[in-house]
Amino acid sequence: MTRFLVTGGAGFIGSHLCERLVATGHDVTALDNFDPFYDPAIKRRNVAGLLAGDRFRLVEADIRDLAGVEAALGVAEFDVVVHLAARAGVRPSIEEPLLYSEVNLDGTTAMLELARRRGVRRFVFGSSSSVYGNNAKVPFAESDPVERPISPYAATKRAGELLCHTYHHLYGIAVVCLRFFTVYGPRQRPDLAIHKFARLMLSGEPIPMFGDGKTRRDYTFIDDILQGIEGAIGYTADHPDAFEIVNLGESRTTELRTLIALLARELGVEPMIRQMPPQPGDVEQTFADVSRARELFGYAPSTTVVEGIPRFVAWLKQAMIESPAEES
Repeated sequence: MTRFLVTGGAGFIGSHLCERLVATGHDVTALDNFDPFYDPAIKRRNVAGLLAGDRFRLVEADIRDLAGVEAALGVAEFDVVVHLAARAGVRPSIEEPLLYSEVNLDGTTAMLELARRRGVRRFVFGSSSSVYGNNAKVPFAESDPVERPISPYAATKRAGELLCHTYHHLYGIAVVCLRFFTVYGPRQRPDLAIHKFARLMLSGEPIPMFGDGKTRRDYTFIDDILQGIEGAIGYTADHPDAFEIVNLGESRTTELRTLIALLARELGVEPMIRQMPPQPGDVEQTFADVSRARELFGYAPSTTVVEGIPRFVAWLKQAMIESPAEES
């Protein structure tokens, strides 16, 4: 049994991870501030099923407030911190760069300091494929240059990786930074393309398509991401001196217009497209080289977007029946 602190534990990826860890016999504390970036009721529903169990604890606090987090956690001890809490989104970060810096830099520093103070020797950090910017070389490898981010969000995620290395160097904390590539699946945030497009299609509203629809993304199903996170957690146990930066993607790309067609077919609708100009901060494509993850901890993503979209749609339809106000 391992004792976990999962920041952002009520969010999309975090709630799935908490479920997985509890199901495999671990003690989990989820830390979340239920930020109104999207409806907090959705996040509360994400963890509702865990609250009755004795291996799960939900703590409400803001990662920027280290003293507040310390007080809320009390004397709890942890073996691993999985730091997923962040202010997310490329486009919103351009509108609110100071907020993104506060949450993603100050908050990450605070969680690393929390780990140091409490003697936690293992730390997994949720980074992003956005750090690669408009990388001309594909697929993206961890050794590629990442000195030219094109959004504040991307810059904060790269800075988070550097902060993690600093704490690894100074205090010997084993760290794995995971660069997530466009994660989707049940509970996906409502502002992200797949979820947003599906809801617009079901309500008969037009879909905003930025650019010509030829941008490509490496869409990665949540189950494959969880496999990678669990692999990284195990890696920090087996390699107490580790510092690694690792891609987690599906290692396949899908054009935006193809994604829209897949969603429309599964939903049984004819999509209406509203053509929009390309957005500042958006990269032209993402494409993960996952050979490093495969080498270090046997990562083997297996869910194609053709298989994953029906699973997402099935969840969305059920969620709309159970909580129509939240999914409208």
